[in-house]
Amino acid sequence: MAQSSLIGNMRTGQLTQGFTFIGILIIVALSGIALSVVGIVWHQSLQREHEKELLFIGDQYRAAILSYYESTPGGAKQYPKALEDLVLDKRFPVVKRHLRKLYADPISKQAWGLVTQQGLIIGVYSQSHQAAIKKSGFPTAYESFSEATTYDEWKFIGINS
Repeated sequence: MAQSSLIGNMRTGQLTQGFTFIGILIIVALSGIALSVVGIVWHQSLQREHEKELLFIGDQYRAAILSYYESTPGGAKQYPKALEDLVLDKRFPVVKRHLRKLYADPISKQAWGLVTQQGLIIGVYSQSHQAAIKKSGFPTAYESFSEATTYDEWKFIGINS
């Protein structure tokens, strides 16, 4: 009788350990799912921040290109030949800066794509083919961005309208 009681306790103990093991596996699986959801939300939040930076920096380039054009000495107005001309405008005897520094593209981390006209820079754009999250709520100057599907379609052009 003592032996059958001992065997019954062992079976109950093994059964309890099996339920504990299954419970731990379920907790680990649920934790993995929760972490993957957090990762997706974090990635989208980071992409939205990069979008805000892209809009700010792109607008800085647009304004600098327009400033360079408008402050052309003499009669014929001219756009810059290189982005470096926006940082240090050598057309004047004193240092003139239209842009404090050359900003990196926050989306692609590569060089900016250049919108040119007759070899002169009239605008910049990100070279990223990544899909844009923001689809509406753009400033008036950039309302056309709502129709764009990727960041390389967001063109920051410094043409006086």
